[in-house]
Amino acid sequence: MISSCSSPLEPPVPPPRNPSSQAPITPPPLPPHLPDLAFLPSPSSLQALIPPPPPLPPLPPGTGAAPPHVFGLEKSHLLKEALEKAGTTPGSREDTKRLLKLHKDRCGLVALWMAGTLLVPPSGIPLERLVQMATERGYTAQGEMFSVADMGKLAEEALGCEAELLHGGLVGPNRDRVLQHLVAGHPLLIPYDEDFNHEPCQRKGHKAHWAVSVGVLLGVQCVPSPGYAEDPELPGLFHPVPGVPHQPPSLPEEGSQGTVYLLAKQGKSWHYQLWDYSQVRDSNLQLTDFSPSRATDGRMYVVPAGGVRAGLCGQALLLRP
Repeated sequence: MISSCSSPLEPPVPPPRNPSSQAPITPPPLPPHLPDLAFLPSPSSLQALIPPPPPLPPLPPGTGAAPPHVFGLEKSHLLKEALEKAGTTPGSREDTKRLLKLHKDRCGLVALWMAGTLLVPPSGIPLERLVQMATERGYTAQGEMFSVADMGKLAEEALGCEAELLHGGLVGPNRDRVLQHLVAGHPLLIPYDEDFNHEPCQRKGHKAHWAVSVGVLLGVQCVPSPGYAEDPELPGLFHPVPGVPHQPPSLPEEGSQGTVYLLAKQGKSWHYQLWDYSQVRDSNLQLTDFSPSRATDGRMYVVPAGGVRAGLCGQALLLRP
């Protein structure tokens, strides 16, 4: 017998599914012991310089297999731009394998490519074209770049920009030139030794790598002048207001600790990092030796006369439109 107030059981309604299976990627915390006041290019100006690529196209209807899972694919501007410039969509395992091969051993050209998105907006120049030009001109064999001078010549030809080669390390007068260059919103290419977490270290050039810096965080005693706005989420962090006249801040004196950080990015990671200026300076100054593992791997490399010391040590490249 069924009571008049009973009703047939209904299956439970499943909770709505999140369209993205990945947890949101939160930015890394700022390095400890930052001064109370700081200076950075405004996020809106960086976003304007590097416009986000269009969304990935949807999968064709009726496909049975999902595309290969690449961590951070939908959040990585660099990865999506590489796929788009290569003329394919991330719809097969071969596409992903080809992309990873494209970046292998080409950290310098990847850094120049990323700088190109600032110098030749909005699309820059395809990475494959940079590799082709560098190979044809004898600057590289595998995609490696062991000469800052050759990198400068390639930048001027491929990007149509002005390249200024710095010698003598990122110290003394060069330090002020680098910081003023970054405050003006121009990219800097830096060779350094890469640690396991992609940060600069000191391995005598055995882990020689390239990074592009596109901004600087300066610790100052007070807000430099009108024309700066405090970040709504980080008290004590001030950005120059786009389109509003403002006086550049006074540069911290050389030798002061924890007052200058470079906003940097390199080809093995899709995220920007903040690097202590002295850490970058010291890593750049000790690039002296060719990696023993590369010397015995049976491959050909283009190394300038004088070796790594002559090609990379204490050098950097200032790029301007």
